[in-house]
Amino acid sequence: MAELEKLPNIGKTLAEKLHSIGVNSYDELAALGSVQAVLHMRTSGLDACINTLYAMEGAIRGVRWHFVPDAERQVLKDELEGFGVEL
Repeated sequence: MAELEKLPNIGKTLAEKLHSIGVNSYDELAALGSVQAVLHMRTSGLDACINTLYAMEGAIRGVRWHFVPDAERQVLKDELEGFGVEL
């Protein structure tokens, strides 16, 4: 869990959720992607909201989620909603 917690936006709680869906490293998170990670969490019965999506995307990019441009956050949100997930 320590590796994930070193990433921006990833605290203990989110790291635990990631571990529970089989994501144990940055490489695994990056390969899965933020949208798919949220879908896996939701499928597993875990709470995952829009902030979770943005936090993981920022972690993948190595920045605080606030620095993911608004237009790109909207694309992520639209993609997730395309899977029938309401945020």
